[in-house]
Amino acid sequence: MKKSTDAQPKEPGVVKEKISKKPRDKQKLKKDASAPDGDWVVKPGQLPEKGALFPKDTEITVAACVKKLNEILAVRGKKGTNRREQIALIGELREIVRKHKLGPCLEAKILFSLISAVFDYNQKVSSSMMPEIWEKCTSTMDEILTLLEENPSILASENIPEDSENFEDSENYRVRGCILTIFEKMDDEYTKILQTSDAHATEYVDRLKDEGRICQILEHLQRFLESRTATPSQELCRIYLKRIEHTYYKYDYASVRRQSNPNLDEPVVAGADETRRLIDDLCKFIYTHDKTDRIRARALLCHVYHHALHDRWFEARDLMLMSHMQDTIQHADIPLQILYNRTMVQLGFCAFRNGYIKDAHQALNDVQSANKSKELLAQGMQMRNMEKTAEQEKTEKQRLMPYHMHINLELLECIYLVSAMLIEIPYLVSHEFDTRRRMISKQFHYQMKMSDRQALLGPPENMREHVVAASKAMKTGDWKACVKFLINEKMNQKVWHLLPQADRVREMLISKIKEESLRTYMFAFSPVYDSVSLPTLAEMFALDETCVHSIISKMILNEELMASLDEPSSCVVMHRTEPSKLQSLALQLSEKIINITELNEKIAEFKTNRGSQNTYQRQQGQGYQSWGGGGGHDRGYQDRGYQDRGHDRGYQDRGHDRGYQDRGQDRGYQDRGYQDRGYQDRGYQDRGYDRGYGHDRGGRGHDRGGRGYDRGGRGHERGGHDRRAASRRMAQLMSN
Repeated sequence: MKKSTDAQPKEPGVVKEKISKKPRDKQKLKKDASAPDGDWVVKPGQLPEKGALFPKDTEITVAACVKKLNEILAVRGKKGTNRREQIALIGELREIVRKHKLGPCLEAKILFSLISAVFDYNQKVSSSMMPEIWEKCTSTMDEILTLLEENPSILASENIPEDSENFEDSENYRVRGCILTIFEKMDDEYTKILQTSDAHATEYVDRLKDEGRICQILEHLQRFLESRTATPSQELCRIYLKRIEHTYYKYDYASVRRQSNPNLDEPVVAGADETRRLIDDLCKFIYTHDKTDRIRARALLCHVYHHALHDRWFEARDLMLMSHMQDTIQHADIPLQILYNRTMVQLGFCAFRNGYIKDAHQALNDVQSANKSKELLAQGMQMRNMEKTAEQEKTEKQRLMPYHMHINLELLECIYLVSAMLIEIPYLVSHEFDTRRRMISKQFHYQMKMSDRQALLGPPENMREHVVAASKAMKTGDWKACVKFLINEKMNQKVWHLLPQADRVREMLISKIKEESLRTYMFAFSPVYDSVSLPTLAEMFALDETCVHSIISKMILNEELMASLDEPSSCVVMHRTEPSKLQSLALQLSEKIINITELNEKIAEFKTNRGSQNTYQRQQGQGYQSWGGGGGHDRGYQDRGYQDRGHDRGYQDRGHDRGYQDRGQDRGYQDRGYQDRGYQDRGYQDRGYDRGYGHDRGGRGHDRGGRGYDRGGRGHERGGHDRRAASRRMAQLMSN
């Protein structure tokens, strides 16, 4: 491209000086002719300079301060407004009010405006507050609470209009503003700060330290609202829910120490059950006074979560079942569904720690089977799904839980797979040759199938391989190898040390592995034995003889094991009624052959039903009319009012019957026009001729609409003429 010739060449050694633009004045003054002495006043829409809120010798009154505050707030949200300077000006106005002692109500009004300006500092909704702005927000919130608590005469409510505010009457202070709404906004901003912080950096730890300050402000606000008799119950439900949401996920170590060691000294366990009593009282108040289902539902799920976190399995299970939340949760909003998923996962953990394996598997199945646990628990986003728009991704990021509230996904998957192993392996061995066996855990079967496809199997490395190796060992009844694969140093570091009271959980798991290995062994090798000694089984699986007796008895009662107990000899006598492997395969083959045979018979019966109608009608010889000389039978006519006269008044020319289908197929009579009324004796004599069509000479029973001659009588023509032959014969008869 050619350069423009208008451009002047630069002179060597000459540097042009940049002309800096003059900064635009942040305020524009204009002279007000109506003002006394021609004072200069601030032009509307612009912020006044700091330190020049009021001109000299101006009387500082409540009205003047309110007017100045409205001038500052008038530019709120406009383009080009310096938000930091706006916050500074509101703070300076507050100092002026305090200096001139214009009353606490006006100061409260200014503080409400100040914290609103702090919330408006960030232009983007997705961005979080800077540390200094967050510090300003928390300090302002503390000051508002302290001011309102020290002045009970101030009535602050969001239902008070601005024109009815009262800043001068000390007995009836009224100001527009809701301290509870401001705290909820501040809590959302704190959650946003944690979401945008790097969870693996020290920045997150520094921000997490503010959790204690948030809880202090929350407790202060709760006491303030409870002290006001005019506080509505719905606002108390809102503040109680916030208190619950900041408490339910925290583990109470003092309470656990008291449960494990009831003989501890009283000073050690002081306040051990304080958290439990607190959440119980707050939730019961919400259950009673809440008018919205959402607050009650969130409080209930938090209540169940807290019970499950502290191993109170029966309380958590009964509360969840009584709520019937599982029936209506699909119609709830997404944040409530996320909390429900988190509660069900914690409920499954609680059931597993208490040894209720089936309940644990059932609670974790919905979250884990879909392979979207990270997304369902709001702990991350699925990167493989690229169909979402930018707005949807932004919304999902805003729903993510802070990192310190995450549930370990590897722990979740391990507990789910171990629970599935303890349920599936005995079932698979007992129904090894059953073609109709059901699949209990789809993900467990997938892991087993992927392991079987590998050509070379090495020692297990990750958590899934350890569970698969333990499952294969349990199939043969080798409980020692199963325990070795599940409980070792690597699995302890990855999984089991993450659970509270890990030693108790490991002992429970070893006991469950022994019991299920015994059941698997009996299913697999019972056809080999005539009888098995109970002490021998107890020694093989390191169990008490009473425990072995109980397990075998349950198997016999449930008809899982065909055997009987011989008490004098302490033996299990096998009935040998179970089929062997060869017999099971033969039974499977016979079942398949029977199914194929039944299917073929159904197909053959369906095909033969169509062609059997004419045969059935021909066998009913008595139902046909004798027509034409008494010798020939018309196979298509049924006894529906035809007289024995050989006359039919409904035939058309050329031998076609309008009631027949397919040009003369006799079986196609329809019920439209062949009522008895049309076949009465209307004066036709038994003369052997048809009205309008000529005589039927010789009484051969010619069928004028069919494909040939009638087979029934003398007139049957053995040549089997077609329609053209019948037409020629009809023409000859008519010509005669």
